[in-house]
Amino acid sequence: MHQKTMDQKAWTYEELLEKNQRYLWNPFTQMKEYLKDEPVIVERGEGVRLIDVNGRAYYDGNASVWLNVHGHNRKELNEAIVRQLDKIAHSTMLGMASVPGLLLAEKLVEITPPGLNKVFYSDNGATSVEIALKMAFLYWKHRGRPEKRLFLSMNNAYHGDTIGAVSVGGIDLFHAAFDALLFATEKVPYPYTYRFPGTEEECVEYCLTVLEDKLREKGEQIAGLIVEPIVQGASGIITMPPGFLKAVEKLCRQYDVLFIADEVATGFGRTGEMFACNHEAVQPDLMTVGKAITGGYLPLAATLTTDEIYDAFYADHEELKTFFHGHSYTGNQLACAVALANLELFETEEILNRVKENAGFLAKMFQPMMELSHVGEVRWRGLMAGIELVKEKERKTPYALAEKTAIRVCRRARELGLITRPLGDVITFLPPLCTEQEDLAAMVKILHQAIYEVTEK
Repeated sequence: MHQKTMDQKAWTYEELLEKNQRYLWNPFTQMKEYLKDEPVIVERGEGVRLIDVNGRAYYDGNASVWLNVHGHNRKELNEAIVRQLDKIAHSTMLGMASVPGLLLAEKLVEITPPGLNKVFYSDNGATSVEIALKMAFLYWKHRGRPEKRLFLSMNNAYHGDTIGAVSVGGIDLFHAAFDALLFATEKVPYPYTYRFPGTEEECVEYCLTVLEDKLREKGEQIAGLIVEPIVQGASGIITMPPGFLKAVEKLCRQYDVLFIADEVATGFGRTGEMFACNHEAVQPDLMTVGKAITGGYLPLAATLTTDEIYDAFYADHEELKTFFHGHSYTGNQLACAVALANLELFETEEILNRVKENAGFLAKMFQPMMELSHVGEVRWRGLMAGIELVKEKERKTPYALAEKTAIRVCRRARELGLITRPLGDVITFLPPLCTEQEDLAAMVKILHQAIYEVTEK
């Protein structure tokens, strides 16, 4: 009798799908519909493609949820993990350190905005946000200002799925169901210029006025403002007008509020700069990073902060100012080792220059798509794009939820050989940063065809 093993090739697609139905609960997935839809079960990856258990290849059009940089199965990254594995896979950072953890911390301080001189590791973007919130809260408490405990965030923000991160989030679709678990926060508008009735300048002025009014009213109570710099991701790839981020930073300084930049999605080259804050020379008090930090290989995140915040916790034992937070796999050596190799490839392969060049190429490729009668807008920065579908273009009338238009477009794109996901009626397109222009062109053509076939026919 054939004895099946962990080797996926020993299992048929039907057997694996049955296991998915019996045992697995997929994230951000309505399981009733997912299991009816012949879902992809990935076996391996090669470059910018994913290959399923049936041997079919698909373009990875969302970089495996926005985190793959150099493609799948990249030799240099594989070897970095193996070299570290020959030494040690993991040891705790509670009360001690490790070689790759120290080297990566030094590198992160070198490449992030000036002033961020201390690194605290975690394992995903949401936990890095939780850490930033806790640091900001305790910073003011240790400074003798415990009344500064309120957090300010922006409408339709997304900062992760843990309770603190959801509390500063603002997407009702994801967050409203948990309202009874959340702590109170204040919200201000993000500049949704494409929905604002006036000009872009009027939208920016309005948003900054509301922000300053809130800071003037409650600045003595506000510990920090958290923002997704330059691009608000999960709300539909909403791009900031030039100068807005710098103006927000200036207001935080004026009203003595910590500025927290959530660079989990935008960091490590996705917008064309190593970090989105670099577009406007913004220097946050706290910065959260994750996703692409390891090139898309292993879970790792970090919260970076200033010496001033670090020093508020630097005290004698009996003062009880220790930052009581940590994770079992904080600073995992394998993850830190592959992160170092990832950052080395950024330099040797001039990834940032490639992203900037390819962003210009995408602008040309998107032109025919923008002429489709049910594409309301295409928004992008670097290799971070969103294609908004509308029922009626002139008024930007949205589709009804029951029509599942974007879901059907993504399903058709998958049939044509491209994997991506929708955010409401926005199709996201965030390919691996290494993607060549020939493959970018093929991906955009698939999206164009899928949108046309679902919305025009």
